[in-house]
Amino acid sequence: MYKTIIIEDEQRIREALSIMLEMVAPEEIQIIAYAESVEEAVKLIDRMQPDLVFMDIMLQNGTGFDVLKQISFNSFHLIFTTAYEQHAINAFKYSAIDYLLKPIDPDELRTAIERISLLQERVLEKQQLSELQNNLTKTPDRIILPTQEAMYVVKLEQITRCETSGSYTTFFLTDGRKIMVSKPLKNYEGLLEPPMFFRVHQSHLINVNSIISYSREGMVHMNDKSVVPISRGKKEQFFKLMKEEI
Repeated sequence: MYKTIIIEDEQRIREALSIMLEMVAPEEIQIIAYAESVEEAVKLIDRMQPDLVFMDIMLQNGTGFDVLKQISFNSFHLIFTTAYEQHAINAFKYSAIDYLLKPIDPDELRTAIERISLLQERVLEKQQLSELQNNLTKTPDRIILPTQEAMYVVKLEQITRCETSGSYTTFFLTDGRKIMVSKPLKNYEGLLEPPMFFRVHQSHLINVNSIISYSREGMVHMNDKSVVPISRGKKEQFFKLMKEEI
């Protein structure tokens, strides 16, 4: 079972999350403590050393980031809970940090617990937190790509194209690197959007700034010397975008 701490300053939300966890994961979750403030959260995490922490971003006299900066023990899974809107949700996605949007949906809660069971690493990288804080205050210009070897911080402009195969996606970068992540392209399509990016095919998403030429027959020549097909259903939309870009 995951020894779990809930850090939330609203009592009704703490109670609702507790009930939901009992409903969706009674055999996986053991709630060992609750915290409302930054100081209380830091003490409980360091003393009780949980396996899993649910943490609201906004707390009494501070934020979840203040907690994470002060703790000594950091070998746990973290799921942020937030009431933020779409801009902030994208910030979490760009930073590759797990979150649940309030009001929390039981099915999404169950899915989040299933996700952490697949993760071997419990330590949240400082770079991820730094990127999240930056992305919450401005339009994201970088994305974190998690692999089994490392967390790669990549500027959006460095991405030439993406190619998916099954549940994996390979990012081709301007410096020649290839980074493969174990997520399908649909997970990134909402983050890599027009006008900079365009999904030309079920298997391909490209950076339009990296295009050398394209043909009416439906082939795009990229500056990394690759040739990417445009699917029949995407041609009209692609040609319209390119006209707007000129």
